[in-house]
Amino acid sequence: MSSLKLKICGMKQPENILEIAALNPDYLGFIFYERSPRNFSGEIPDIDSSIKKTGVFVDEEIDFVLEKVEKYQFRAIQLHGKESAEYCINLRSALGKKNSVEMIKVFSVKETFNFDELKVYEGIIDFFLFDTQGKNKGGNGITFNWELLKDYPSSTPFFLSGGIGQDELQKILELYTYFKKNNKAGLLYGVDVNSKFEVEAGLKDANALKKFKDNLGLKAQA
Repeated sequence: MSSLKLKICGMKQPENILEIAALNPDYLGFIFYERSPRNFSGEIPDIDSSIKKTGVFVDEEIDFVLEKVEKYQFRAIQLHGKESAEYCINLRSALGKKNSVEMIKVFSVKETFNFDELKVYEGIIDFFLFDTQGKNKGGNGITFNWELLKDYPSSTPFFLSGGIGQDELQKILELYTYFKKNNKAGLLYGVDVNSKFEVEAGLKDANALKKFKDNLGLKAQA
């Protein structure tokens, strides 16, 4: 097994959800954002409990998030908007007995990134996620300059996202190896994939994802 987690985001169609869940990724993401072509509605079929179902939200009311967490039994929440640290604290408090739900805060990266932005979220958020700044809230299919992450100052683990496909495997391995060699093993927690593995928005290519997952595991153990 790879020590790098795999999160597959933007799931939409029930049959495809089952097909992708059969690959046993660590996380499956479901987007609740009406402006996204991957906006999810309907029911999630039964999948293996080891897979962490993740609700993805963009500047939503806390009550809406809680409703979806309860309905779909999400084990992780991904916040993809401009949610403040105060919002995250209030959401954490509102979760109450569901406080074991993981919280992922997304930050969009362009040519540069000010890591000071992370400080107010420390101790509140379980994971950060770095995505490419683009015209859409995710699913842009574009990578950012991952070299910026070599200056990552935080102890909070993070997901790498933004335009990740088969061609990025070697670069992922290089960054993963960098963190291991610099006594920062575990900070690069996982990779988040979406549009590069789609037949159409919300419909994932199971064969391509299986190949990626298998290769990711082999490379991370090399």
